[in-house]
Amino acid sequence: MSGALQQIVVMGVSGAGKSTTGEALARRLGWPFIEGDAFHPPANVEKMHNGIPLTDADRDPWLHALAAELARFQGQGESAVMGCSSLKRSYRDILRTGAPRVRFVHVHGTRALLTERLANRSGHFFAPSLLDSQLDTLEMLQPDEDGVVVDMALSVEDQVDLAMRLLRLD
Repeated sequence: MSGALQQIVVMGVSGAGKSTTGEALARRLGWPFIEGDAFHPPANVEKMHNGIPLTDADRDPWLHALAAELARFQGQGESAVMGCSSLKRSYRDILRTGAPRVRFVHVHGTRALLTERLANRSGHFFAPSLLDSQLDTLEMLQPDEDGVVVDMALSVEDQVDLAMRLLRLD
């Protein structure tokens, strides 16, 4: 199935390792990686930098821009991997407007490990104080959503191996 046109979103709260795992998955598949954070408008970046949680209204234009990017790749007949928090079902539904058959890899782990990673991360606009708001917002993938969960405590290589096996991409 890895030869078929696909869009995959690597999701999870900040600090889970979406970008790292997403980039590794994209490399393994030979597909481009889309960094979802790069599509945030400056006002969103400033809010997060200042420790102010984003609202659904803040996220809406960002999610629609990401859906348009998925649609662009889909329209060009190109598969891609995107990193995007995709915290709520409604957010994932917006992404599906761009690529109806998008698949999700949820990088998930304990609050303790997330807190540790955020404390040790530098050069990112996300304020670690926002972790609780993201965990409160998070809605796990539902049985009718095409996606899998991988444990962020695994090595990146093991996360990619597991995701590929569960998505039947190997």
